[in-house]
Amino acid sequence: MSRYRTAGRFLLLCAIWGTAFMATDVGLADLPAVPFAAVRFDVAAALLFAAVLASGADIRPRTRDDYVYVLVGGALIIGAHHAFLFAGQRYVTGGVAAVLLGLVPVVTPALTRLVSTDEEFTAATALGVALGFVGVVVIADPDPANLADSVLGVALVLASALAFAVAAVVTHSRSPSMPFLSTQAWMMGVGAVVLHAAVLALPGQSFAAATWTPSALGAIAYLSVVAGAGGFLLYFTLLEDLGPIEMSFIEYVIPVFAALAGWLVLGQDVTTATVAGFAFILAGFVAAKWRALRRP
Repeated sequence: MSRYRTAGRFLLLCAIWGTAFMATDVGLADLPAVPFAAVRFDVAAALLFAAVLASGADIRPRTRDDYVYVLVGGALIIGAHHAFLFAGQRYVTGGVAAVLLGLVPVVTPALTRLVSTDEEFTAATALGVALGFVGVVVIADPDPANLADSVLGVALVLASALAFAVAAVVTHSRSPSMPFLSTQAWMMGVGAVVLHAAVLALPGQSFAAATWTPSALGAIAYLSVVAGAGGFLLYFTLLEDLGPIEMSFIEYVIPVFAALAGWLVLGQDVTTATVAGFAFILAGFVAAKWRALRRP
């Protein structure tokens, strides 16, 4: 039964972060990308700190693992990942960015093997990662010319993928002493600070260019409360249960929900390439989890 609960929580997180792409499309119509992300995590951090204070939980980092977990997770998963991704998407299309972020499950096992012997990387896992990556490529349907002409954008999005993978591996090996809610609140706060620094450092990213329409505010509310505070709490809970290799497969399931949400809410087409990509993704999961699926 616990296996089914874990699978259900995994799919719920995929749905939350998949629909976040639709909410982001709505918000980006009126808001610059990096300030949009910064405000999103400002609100999420404030909500989590309020919850910590209301619960009376210990809020002070005390151990080395506390500080490493908060600083690495906040600076890389929350801050650098989103700053590099949004900056990179100034130079490459969203389809190319999606393909490059599909490298997270390819990079994560290699990084995990460098720092830990607890994670098993079998031939079945490798096949699953390969098939899933093919599925992401088919769905994105990238134009190779964009890769050649946009070296800077590619480098920034690759940095985004690497930041996420490194943080997933490093935080998985730490055991913070703070309560879980306090740890996540600090991570959101650190990430928000990093994003505000990126606003100052990146050209063309200014709060003065933002138009605070009702749709933009609604997008911020969804991304902050549901995808931000709720989504990352769920992500790190699952990371403890599954480990960084299995959690990296989330990059292959999120596009399914993103496509469905875009089709239902924004009228975006679901193409034949998208359907074919979904088939590769499903085949990748079956290959990677074949032994578990064969068990009663």
